[in-house]
Amino acid sequence: MLRAGRMRLGTFGILLMFVHISTACEFGPFPYSVTGIVCRMTKPAALLLNQETAQVIQAAFRNAKFPNITGERSMRLLGKVTYGLTNIQVNDLSIEQSEVELKENDAIHIAIKNVTAFFKGTLTYGYAGAWFLQLFHSVDFEIESSIDLQINIKLMCQKDQVAADASDCYLTFHKLTLHLQGDKEPGWLKQLFTDFISFTLKLVLKSEVCNEINFLAQVLANFVHDLAANFVQDEDIRLDISLASVPLIKANYLESHHKGLVLYKNYSDVFSDSVFSPSLLTESRMLYFWLSEHILNSLASVAFLDKRLGLTIRGEKLQALFEMEDTEAQRKAVQMIFQGTSYNNSVAKVWSLAHPQISVQPEGTVVKSLVAVEISTFPPGEEPLMALYMEKEITVTIQAAYAEKKLILHPLDSRIEFKVFKCTADPSGNDPSIRNFLQTMISVVGIPEVISRIEPALTSLMNSKGLHLFEIRNPEIITRERYIIVQLDFSFPNHLLLDFLEKRL
Repeated sequence: MLRAGRMRLGTFGILLMFVHISTACEFGPFPYSVTGIVCRMTKPAALLLNQETAQVIQAAFRNAKFPNITGERSMRLLGKVTYGLTNIQVNDLSIEQSEVELKENDAIHIAIKNVTAFFKGTLTYGYAGAWFLQLFHSVDFEIESSIDLQINIKLMCQKDQVAADASDCYLTFHKLTLHLQGDKEPGWLKQLFTDFISFTLKLVLKSEVCNEINFLAQVLANFVHDLAANFVQDEDIRLDISLASVPLIKANYLESHHKGLVLYKNYSDVFSDSVFSPSLLTESRMLYFWLSEHILNSLASVAFLDKRLGLTIRGEKLQALFEMEDTEAQRKAVQMIFQGTSYNNSVAKVWSLAHPQISVQPEGTVVKSLVAVEISTFPPGEEPLMALYMEKEITVTIQAAYAEKKLILHPLDSRIEFKVFKCTADPSGNDPSIRNFLQTMISVVGIPEVISRIEPALTSLMNSKGLHLFEIRNPEIITRERYIIVQLDFSFPNHLLLDFLEKRL
């Protein structure tokens, strides 16, 4: 008779961190047409992640709840022999080698060689012999084992998200030796229990280890999905990262495709005109993200609906905008607009009148927006006064970069077209000096000021999702017509997965 509880034994699902593969979900005849986000992880990244396997296994073994193992056997002369192995713990663990191979259109093959593990615990045994002789004993034991593991991880789709199948798992034992109390017990007793306990233990390890690998592979797949979903969500705005098509497994890379539709309250987002093709990405970097222009447009729309596209400027910031240069024209324009009211008693508000339109071009990301600006003054002892109101259409090209864990947005050429212009000091609007001054101020100082506010806000948002924990090397943000490519090399923050395993095991 054999009884074994469920073990919390570690797995190698770390390679699922950037990959989603599907074979069970139904996709249309042109699946790439609804692809908004693509992730490609190349072989060097897979090799890097595989280096963390040993630490993951060690953490899992340390926290494992190993089952009690019981059994019995009839022995000639001795009668029925029963035994139980309890309080099983890992005393030491080492891994000599771990290898990963991408089998094209099949699976991720992981080979773990020479896993040396020492278990300790208590062996309780008894036997009822002939002539009603009964003996019961309890001794400490140590089990020395050497194992090779081979796992083929196939990835499937359930409910439009990844599900990992690691049931194709094999354990090969090179050594499984039982030591009783430092070999103080008689040799015949050690030989007796070594023979059939070792056989039982092999069966338990083969079953429970592979079952646990399969179990934790799916747990980690769900963890990665939840981590990614959280990264692309901020309050009520989020992205649908469900799978858009069957991903690719090639000898040199893994690639997954996601819808990337924007989800926000009653906002309806539809996309069926993607220009993605696997040929758009190379294999020279470790990690690639492909983003459709449609995602940026949709995010801009819901940011407008969520009333996020507004800015209030006052005090020293306002003064810096209007005193960018000390010229007679500047002093005259400021005097006419503010009528002697101090900057501390004035406020400027900037907001979008409609959702911005975004297009991606080789020279950068082009943002076109209809913007309103209102400057109000609050003279002491007097009623508030709207000194200036204008509506203008601004088109600006922006290049983006990421360095020193910060997002950098660099505005290039800009175009400004006034739609509405009202100034208390110039009711007729015939004085060109104010408009000319504002045109220069907006392009030279105003647009960079707005972008300087956006940079830290987006950086803070990304860091709140854990991006700053990764060591990103030589990132490049490349714009092409209708899409963006982000390519980079990285070092993996293994403590994230280890912390997760510590909590789950």
